[in-house]
Amino acid sequence: MSYERIIESIISLNVKLAAFWSNSHGWASEDAAQLMSKSRLDRQVELSRALQLWDFKKFKDGQLILAWANLGALIEGTLKLFLAVYYEDYKADGIFRGGKLEQPDSLTLEKLKQFFREKGIVDQEWIVHIELVQQRRNAIHAFKDRPIGDEEEFGQAVALYLELMHIIHGMLPYPD
Repeated sequence: MSYERIIESIISLNVKLAAFWSNSHGWASEDAAQLMSKSRLDRQVELSRALQLWDFKKFKDGQLILAWANLGALIEGTLKLFLAVYYEDYKADGIFRGGKLEQPDSLTLEKLKQFFREKGIVDQEWIVHIELVQQRRNAIHAFKDRPIGDEEEFGQAVALYLELMHIIHGMLPYPD
């Protein structure tokens, strides 16, 4: 599948996820519905559309760093959506700090990655993929030298994000 088609698929799936999960009152738990209704799933859609910006013809390194940050934010949002949907389970077995539950919408990518690893929500290969994107996006802190990969690696990471989206989407419950 071409890069353009992959992005179209990412946009389409995030549009569907945002439309459905932003309005889950009446069948999801009240806490989960409230969390999802205040979440900015519309921005997941906009960040998906932003993947179209990265042509790497000018400002190659700068665009690549911003592209990784874009992709990292999308992965983070997808993982947070999963925890919001399963908020009742998360409340019982989530991440606590100082005896208080950390809300899914405030978790960093690092904490999300660790939680998904510890709970075995996704296979280790996905944790490795998330770590790669996390490391590349951290190059946005420009003062420290960090590897940024190349356009080909980024394109492969975008394709893997689409696969991850399908896995997460397949684990989400839907009413009959």
